[in-house]
Amino acid sequence: MNVSVVARAMDMTDSIKEHLERSIESLKKYHLDIISVRAVVSADEKKGKKGFSVEFTINLPQKKTIVIKQVDKDLYAAIDMATDRAQKVLRRHHDKEVTHRVTKLTDVENLNLLEPEDIDESLEEDFDEIVPMELDIYKPLTIEEALEMLKSSNKQFFIFNDMDGKLRVLYKRKDNKYGLY
Repeated sequence: MNVSVVARAMDMTDSIKEHLERSIESLKKYHLDIISVRAVVSADEKKGKKGFSVEFTINLPQKKTIVIKQVDKDLYAAIDMATDRAQKVLRRHHDKEVTHRVTKLTDVENLNLLEPEDIDESLEEDFDEIVPMELDIYKPLTIEEALEMLKSSNKQFFIFNDMDGKLRVLYKRKDNKYGLY
């Protein structure tokens, strides 16, 4: 990691430089392979009030450059606040990398996967069995023919096409009569 510390419109003391370098070293803990960090410290005077500005420019591989600027009356407070903001941004980048990792093919092969037979057995245990049946609705029937077919079977309803080509349902009611849709 390349580190450059620049002071503008002020004198850089050893204690300020050490504090900045310690702050920059704390950014390494996120293991993001930081390419370079540039810290620019400047003294600002607006309307007779003194203030300090700290700007961090952090270059990460394959990502946009992160720029953090902090202004405060106290130089050390401005450095600490800028460092906290930089750590927050880098923590977010680190969390994204950790949670959004792509699984390699070699990792997938090493997993203990279920065999297809095990999957079928587990599905059978969880669901009711549904048996598909072929319906005899292709030939048009009269309502009387459909009623005779329903009476001769032990089914509750019978689906058929009537002579007009409409799909109809004939069913047994609770009062032992028959209904027709």
